[in-house]
Amino acid sequence: MPETLFRNGALLLPDAAVLENGWLRVRDGKIAAYGAGAVVPAATDEVVELGGNLLMPGLINAHTHAAMTLFRGLADDLPLMDWLNNYIFPAEKNLTAEWVKWGTLLACVEMIRGGTTTFADMYLFIDTAATATEASGLRAVVGEVLYDFPSPHYGAAENGLKFTRDFIQRWRGHPTVHPVVNAHSTYTCSPALLQAANEIAAEYDVLLHLHVAENEAEVAQVAERYGARPLKHLANLGLATPRLLAAHMVHLDDEEMELTAANDVKVAHNPVSNLKLVSGVARVPELLRRGVAVGLGTDGCASNNNLDMFNTMKTAAVLHKWDVRDATALSAAQTLTLATAARCLRLEKITGKIAVGLAADLVVVDFSTPNMRPCYDRAAQLVYAATPHNVRDVMVHGKWLLRDRRVLTIDENEVYANVEIIAEKIRRAVGRGN
Repeated sequence: MPETLFRNGALLLPDAAVLENGWLRVRDGKIAAYGAGAVVPAATDEVVELGGNLLMPGLINAHTHAAMTLFRGLADDLPLMDWLNNYIFPAEKNLTAEWVKWGTLLACVEMIRGGTTTFADMYLFIDTAATATEASGLRAVVGEVLYDFPSPHYGAAENGLKFTRDFIQRWRGHPTVHPVVNAHSTYTCSPALLQAANEIAAEYDVLLHLHVAENEAEVAQVAERYGARPLKHLANLGLATPRLLAAHMVHLDDEEMELTAANDVKVAHNPVSNLKLVSGVARVPELLRRGVAVGLGTDGCASNNNLDMFNTMKTAAVLHKWDVRDATALSAAQTLTLATAARCLRLEKITGKIAVGLAADLVVVDFSTPNMRPCYDRAAQLVYAATPHNVRDVMVHGKWLLRDRRVLTIDENEVYANVEIIAEKIRRAVGRGN
């Protein structure tokens, strides 16, 4: 089988170290070797000239709802509970598998073009989303969202639990689609449903993905209902384990911070949606000092409006500097580590960095454009200056998804045409004009 050889550029190594004049070899979908200096290709090699540009591990979006690209801009400038209960949940009652297919493919195009190679997806009709993701070539951890009220997909919660078990059995062992258990939150899932979801996650040793402590109203509601704040409530139910991926985690008291660290709970930080929905600022620098595995997420396009991980990195870095009034609070190197945090998704043995034996989930970033000149620090340039327009090539598991800025795995025009048809149906369903 032909091998791919990247050469004559910089490599972004762990901890944001940069290896100039580097080369990297891909064999059987994995990183086989890398180094610096001149390298002679074999006659059968596919040679990729970096041309002084940078090869980096693909970005990892630790929390999103891919098919919610369909609701981009549907309900902006609203607080979380108003946005969710009066717009998003009503719109989702009209969801179909066909809608999820095209919404997910639209998300995949956006993520491929933005240098994201792995994402964590929590949504509905997830078999359809998984199939669309498989076709796109992206890597994802995916699962059907569970909640107490009837789902437009599976109906009652007990059906959702059965579907989740069947879904895991169908997809486990897949090279790029990794099934997980998704329960919506502590305020939309009863203790019994949360425990049942956790039992499935434990049985198959997969992630349990929830929204946790996203805003103050949620914290107050859960505390009043169960006598404990959201994370402590989860701990009381036996859910605070290394399998738990807790999205947002904005409002944590000191006890919950310690609980998070002591139980190796994973955190998906979503700074842009947290700011847009005025949910608050998570205590990320403190979590990092405690050794917590934190990853960056965009959240869905209905609450962020894009899946741009470069924008998310810059927002995170500048937000936490301002929040604690310390320009060193979250460095570019730390931010890049958050944006490639495979440990957050329990994929650190598969992807997330340039290391021999890990999957060839790789992105070539163009440093020749005006916004990247001059360059004194590659890592800082990626966090503070780069945009999706700088992404030249994307590879996942050794397969090209984007080559010279052309998407290879998805017919973009077909996706756009179908999304516009669906958008018109959504406008009619929620009473919105053009």
